[in-house]
Amino acid sequence: MTLLGALRDRRIDAAPPRAQTIAFGASGFPTQLMAQTFSAFVVYFYVTHLGVPPGWVAAAMIAHGILNAVLNPVVGALSDRIRTPWGRRVPWIGLGIVPLVVAFALVWMPPELPVAGLIAWFLVVVAVYDIAFVVVVLNISALFPEIFRTTEERARGNVPRQIFAILGMVLGTAGAPALYGSMGWPGMALVLGGVCLVLLVWSFLGGMVERTVPEVASEAMTWRRQLTLTFANRAFVPYVLGSLCVQTSIAIILAALPFYVRYSLHAPEGEGSVLLGAIFVTAIPSIVLWSAVVRRTSPRTALLWSVGVFGVAVLGYLLPTTVLAAALVGIAVGVGIGGLLQLLEVMLAQIIDDDAVRTGHRREGAYFGVNGFVVRGAVVVQAIVAAVVLTASGFDATLGDSQPDAVDGGIRVMVAVIPLVFTALAWVCFWFYPIRTRDL
Repeated sequence: MTLLGALRDRRIDAAPPRAQTIAFGASGFPTQLMAQTFSAFVVYFYVTHLGVPPGWVAAAMIAHGILNAVLNPVVGALSDRIRTPWGRRVPWIGLGIVPLVVAFALVWMPPELPVAGLIAWFLVVVAVYDIAFVVVVLNISALFPEIFRTTEERARGNVPRQIFAILGMVLGTAGAPALYGSMGWPGMALVLGGVCLVLLVWSFLGGMVERTVPEVASEAMTWRRQLTLTFANRAFVPYVLGSLCVQTSIAIILAALPFYVRYSLHAPEGEGSVLLGAIFVTAIPSIVLWSAVVRRTSPRTALLWSVGVFGVAVLGYLLPTTVLAAALVGIAVGVGIGGLLQLLEVMLAQIIDDDAVRTGHRREGAYFGVNGFVVRGAVVVQAIVAAVVLTASGFDATLGDSQPDAVDGGIRVMVAVIPLVFTALAWVCFWFYPIRTRDL
């Protein structure tokens, strides 16, 4: 039997076995590695190392965010509607893996070009990266509610996926400074790209299996009807607004930490690994903790608690003057992030189940697509916040470490106060989430 034939004939009709759960979960490693490396370092790389003015980078990031946002609902709707012998989701994932990894590596390997050329390179390469990332990651996410059917299954099944995701974040954000410090940015890109390719292939072959009996098709719905039902969902609207605020807060922190280490703590760039490692290593055992909490309460209650922990913790970044003190703050932040990673998709899967009861359609692609459309605004807001704060505080890359005193204060506001504001808004949104039970 050919590989295509084997992929075509694979189906699941019961709770997934442990081997499949682990293999499916492995997808969290490469996808988060790429996403968090890009989010945490692309502004820093193009501004500090390539000398592109912050305003130009912010404009390019806005274009990147708009493209990514538009792609999400389009790909999600197509994924729900298209039927192939290999399923709804699997073909998209298989075709997108290689372009995704190659484009990610090229982001960090620009040729020697003037500023305008670097911006053009960024726009073209990131456009390819965006398309491939949405195609692969959205369809992986859409498989999660299909493979795991109850809150109990989802809470347990999401544990390995989120642990892999955190490990990917550790390598992508805490490990990246060590890699580019010793091997240069192109060397970092090749190492991380190779790791991503291996993990994605393993996860694709071993864990991505669709149901034996396809869910009721959504192709009978018009595009307008799909969007109307999605945005009219009383549970989805507060969820997606809260998710946007949470993702914005995390994105701002990750983008600010490299500046925080160098210009506020006055430590070598490589010390950023300590701060990021403290966050994500702590988040790993927190995944198990929050899995137990949601199984005993409900997605809403557990998420409110995790958002509260995260919000209180991030304010601690205002005070440290040493890397060690900032790492201790990161431990508390990691507990909250562990809950956010574990619970957001569990809650969205609950919303999809509720929608299926009311409409008779399984629309995982549409919901994850619209969610992606909205939360991609976090990248745009992150870039704008970074550009505004750095410009207003007088940051000048040509000055090196001899920045004006206002830069330290601006960076501390960016890493602590602004994320707290967005986290508080997220808590309010989740308070209005109407589904109070664990299962429908």
